[in-house]
Amino acid sequence: MSDNDLKPEEFAQAAAEAITDAQTRDFREAAQVLANAGLCGVCAPEEAGGLALGIEFALPIVAEAGKLRLQWPLLETILIAKALGGSALAAELASGARVATWALQGSLQERLAGQARHARDSDWVLVADGQGGGALLDLGSVEIQEDGALDPEHPQSWLVLDSAKVLAELDAATFAALQRDSHILIAGFVNGAAEGALATTAAYMSTRVQFGRPLSAKQAVRHLLARMRMLQEASNAGIQRVLRTDEYDHVRSTRPILVNALASAAFVLEKSIHLHGGMGFTWELPLHYALREVRKFDAAFGSGSLARQVGQDFIHSI
Repeated sequence: MSDNDLKPEEFAQAAAEAITDAQTRDFREAAQVLANAGLCGVCAPEEAGGLALGIEFALPIVAEAGKLRLQWPLLETILIAKALGGSALAAELASGARVATWALQGSLQERLAGQARHARDSDWVLVADGQGGGALLDLGSVEIQEDGALDPEHPQSWLVLDSAKVLAELDAATFAALQRDSHILIAGFVNGAAEGALATTAAYMSTRVQFGRPLSAKQAVRHLLARMRMLQEASNAGIQRVLRTDEYDHVRSTRPILVNALASAAFVLEKSIHLHGGMGFTWELPLHYALREVRKFDAAFGSGSLARQVGQDFIHSI
């Protein structure tokens, strides 16, 4: 079967089934479930046991992971397996034998890296090397300091890299391409998280009756739901658009769509919690887990500094 016979959207249903199964298992068992479904190696080369598909095929997978609130570094593992090419390390990730995460702040040169998801349970971590490239490190060789400020149950991690063991190095071009792919998948992940919250909220508003009418019959509620849907559609359109080149056949910048996805997802999730009467902060309706993930990614990119930089770049380009 050729790639032309496959459609990225068809991967969403298969991914949802595997992710739902993985959520009932522990961290290592989840790795095997996700790998056996072909999710970990969807973009990895065939030599490494992957499917060798483009990043557009990983997008619906991570969107489902966000929608279903998967607590496992799936998008990081997909990206790193792709970047490692046909190596034995990539094969271990694609097979589920190993799990990798990514420290989005700091560098090996600084001997400190941070904002890594699920580092305590993972085997390897990718960090910037401080010279434009990247380095894959053995997490057994670094000191892990957990930061539960945004999420005490699934904390981010800071890594002290004084004695870090380097397993593989990525050159500047490979690391830059990987960063671009990461922006797309993170945008897809948070957009999926918001989509799941919006679907839950719309269903709740249509069935919750007050004063003899469903809440969705109230104009104020309908206006807010319409705005949330509009933001979702705009975010999704931007993500799909950045997968294609522009009218001059140039690659589009991914930073604007990441900024927009983070802002829109935070708004949709906060309003979803609001419309549920605050129940989104309870364990019966755990929308707060999705909001935490969005806020963690936002913090990893500077909590608004990326948006300011995108704005400055646009002004200077005029």
